[in-house]
Amino acid sequence: MTKLTPPAFIDFEASSLDLVASYPIEVGVCLPGGDLASWLIEPHILWREWSESAQRIHGIERQQLLDEGQDLTRVARDLNELLPQTVYCDAWTFDSFWLHRLYKAARMKPDFQLESVSAILTPSQVDNWAATRARVIQSLSVDTHRAANDALILHETWKAVVAGTPAENLL
Repeated sequence: MTKLTPPAFIDFEASSLDLVASYPIEVGVCLPGGDLASWLIEPHILWREWSESAQRIHGIERQQLLDEGQDLTRVARDLNELLPQTVYCDAWTFDSFWLHRLYKAARMKPDFQLESVSAILTPSQVDNWAATRARVIQSLSVDTHRAANDALILHETWKAVVAGTPAENLL
């Protein structure tokens, strides 16, 4: 059996789950070797939507973005420099929306293609994904709903699913 190189993964946290008004507030990536990077994103002047319920989930306050967030053009440029040709996510509808919103505000285009992780999984691996992901989260003991952590969870779940490791053996 040949060892597959893990793909790169990306995850976004957002101001809300409203696919009309929400915007990305944090992006995290996990590169094929397991290296992590993340950016808090300073909101564009026109980005106003804010959900207190979303804030309770990800724990990021809007003021924190204003104080610590990176310029969105810098974030888009950094992603273009860092990511390979294809990067994967687990919530393509949402992640592609927030990726588009980030790059549109930056007046740039991504140098990479965003794909759903399901595109590189067999039907059996898709069936095992949720249980394996739950075990990975438990074994990593990291906070979820933070972009870099969620990208790492995708990376580790992919490795376990592709290796055929039963979810119950991850603990």
